Amino acid sequence: MGVFELKKTKKSKKRINKDKVLEVESVSMQYNLPSEKVDNIKELFIKLVKRQLRYNKFWVLKDINISLNKGESLGLIGCNGAGKSTLLKLIAGVMEPTTGTIQTNGTIAPLINLGAGFDMMATGKENVFLNGAMLGFNRKQMEEKYNRIVEFAELGEYMNVPVKNYSSGMLARLGFSIAIDVDPDILIVDEVLSVGDMNFQKKCFAKLEELKNNGTTYILVSHNMNDVKKFCDKVAWLKNGEIYRFGESSEVCSEYIKEMNKL
Repeated sequence: MGVFELKKTKKSKKRINKDKVLEVESVSMQYNLPSEKVDNIKELFIKLVKRQLRYNKFWVLKDINISLNKGESLGLIGCNGAGKSTLLKLIAGVMEPTTGTIQTNGTIAPLINLGAGFDMMATGKENVFLNGAMLGFNRKQMEEKYNRIVEFAELGEYMNVPVKNYSSGMLARLGFSIAIDVDPDILIVDEVLSVGDMNFQKKCFAKLEELKNNGTTYILVSHNMNDVKKFCDKVAWLKNGEIYRFGESSEVCSEYIKEMNKL
């Protein structure tokens, strides 16, 4: 998975409603965790060959159902380990669910892991063209996009510096700037904006609103309830791998804040 990857909708026997961009139906995800500690690769290999490695089954997500129309925005909230990032990876197509189905309309741009997909030895400029090629854009198309990407990222002369020298905030700037320039149907943002400075965050959220007004649906994971309430129409509160609450953002976020204050 690149910093973001343009993902076309897979064909499905069941057609998604044309007004929908996302249908998550009865999705569950199971991980198999080793029941004993394995200290090194050699020991792991021997146990696998001898079929001595035992697993404990762990359901990280259980019976998730979400439906989004074009232009809607969804916030995913919950404590660490609730299953938010796993759900985003399933929607982005990075992983397949153990049970259930996920259907999408259009293209998906997931911003999930900072630095993923970047060639850390290459410059920021080289990475723009590299990611463009991965997305199917030719050099002429990326040359047309390049100045807009640099202007939004505000990286200037740093575009000629290897990204291995970038701070996390600079990586977030470059990744977000590339992602928004392709006008995706679904934009997935997992906490990466939290590493940027306040002014850039405001700029990013303003851009999200612009994309939304133009029909883009975005899914935002954040621990900042003010941002979620302000920029998301709906909120899914994940708790122990299940949707504990789902509804209007202000209502669900207020319930979540009250519970967190009790801890």
